[in-house]
Amino acid sequence: LWRRCSVDYQAAHPFICAIALSPFMVKPPACALILLAAGAATRMGRPKQLLAVQGQPLLRYLVEKNLTAPVTPIIVILGAQAAVIRPCLDGLPVEIVEHAGWAEGMGSSLRTGIAALAACSPASTGVIIALADEPNLSADHITALIETHRRTGQPIVASAYGTIRRPPVFFAKKYFAALAALQGEAGASQLLRD
Repeated sequence: LWRRCSVDYQAAHPFICAIALSPFMVKPPACALILLAAGAATRMGRPKQLLAVQGQPLLRYLVEKNLTAPVTPIIVILGAQAAVIRPCLDGLPVEIVEHAGWAEGMGSSLRTGIAALAACSPASTGVIIALADEPNLSADHITALIETHRRTGQPIVASAYGTIRRPPVFFAKKYFAALAALQGEAGASQLLRD
């Protein structure tokens, strides 16, 4: 099993994590999941991440629903109202990163997520980027993205909604540097167009 990066350790030592492989594990997990949950969600009047879905906060519902997906670690990027949102993740096996610069836009949240991934799981060969306001995100969908990458060799596998490509999206490691260089609100959409 992977030893997960402790949030307390990360707080004391930003983005430095100790990773240890069990002697029984032949190879490290290949794919991580980054859930972007840093936005202010001002249209809702309260944090969207805390809206009730099947009796629990949306963010907790999403994480629990995707714990069976073939991804590790699961990294949750919080920003606006992090102190209010963070408790809804208590007890879940996730890495929580509080991103102070969340107001810069989705690009900065992605940069923060990729930096956390590089520290916590440098052996990851891919990452799924997902938005934390998609209650239909499922372990089956995540698995399908990973399997499509494995089957086709495509370094980017996006979800399609009609003719629109959008998250969740699989990115192979060769795109980690591009994700880490993103700026502004656009997020990874520019990579989907290239």
